[in-house]
Amino acid sequence: MSTITGLTRGGAQWTPAFITALNQSNCIGCGRCYKVCPRDVFELVDRDELDLDDSDDFDDEFDEVPGMVMNLKNVMDCIGCESCSRVCPKACLSHEPQPLAA
Repeated sequence: MSTITGLTRGGAQWTPAFITALNQSNCIGCGRCYKVCPRDVFELVDRDELDLDDSDDFDDEFDEVPGMVMNLKNVMDCIGCESCSRVCPKACLSHEPQPLAA
């Protein structure tokens, strides 16, 4: 099955890589991905509402990390530009080319 491809304005072939996952355990909730995304793919949610495995090598008194974390709101709205990955300081996002819909 062939993947989705397009052409740049200059005529070069381009294969977009669409978002497939977001590692919320590593996310610091900075909002950079949300700010650069040209579509409605992300939302900021309260970390307490999620069931995250926050196991780490730190002291037990800091087991629960408070604050906000990014969440995938609408992955089908992703255009595959990968801008979010370029600005993420923790490399939380995964992208892959996708096949053409049948």
